[in-house]
Amino acid sequence: MKKILMTLVAVFAAMNMNAQVYVGGSVGFGSVKAGSLSSESTYKIVPEIGYNLNSEWAIGVALGYQKGNCDFGNYDFTFNTTEVFSVNPYARYTFLNSDMVNVFIDGGLGFASVKDGGSLFQVGLRPGIALKASDKISLVAHVGFVGFETASPKHGDSSNAFGLNLDGNNIMFGVYYNF
Repeated sequence: MKKILMTLVAVFAAMNMNAQVYVGGSVGFGSVKAGSLSSESTYKIVPEIGYNLNSEWAIGVALGYQKGNCDFGNYDFTFNTTEVFSVNPYARYTFLNSDMVNVFIDGGLGFASVKDGGSLFQVGLRPGIALKASDKISLVAHVGFVGFETASPKHGDSSNAFGLNLDGNNIMFGVYYNF
């Protein structure tokens, strides 16, 4: 883990020299209670780093850790102590670029590994919007997903899904610091 962190710091430092880097991510937390069972706290940490190639295109990766009741699109991995590690590289196309707001779409891959539960793979598009709070800070929201997902639980049958998911449970908010 230390080697990965040091590698990310070195990459970050090298890319920072060109002042085209953004770092940030999103966090989430909640509490789930089912019937007479005790409530379970859940949380999610998704740091992100990206590089602006020009005013329209960027590349990046989001790394995530989630603990608790985990719902991935059409799949519900429900265990008392579910832990999920995810990697989501993407290419971002910004099709509306103004002084205050950027509207973009991320095209990418996603892989999530559910500890003692299986895995999930997805490929698709995720639309988003970035509000420039200042020259350095952006508030970002991603809404929905359109694409292909496949889940391979350790116990049970694999499942595949293709479609559009724009429900209220598929919204992520985050903050970016732009160098």
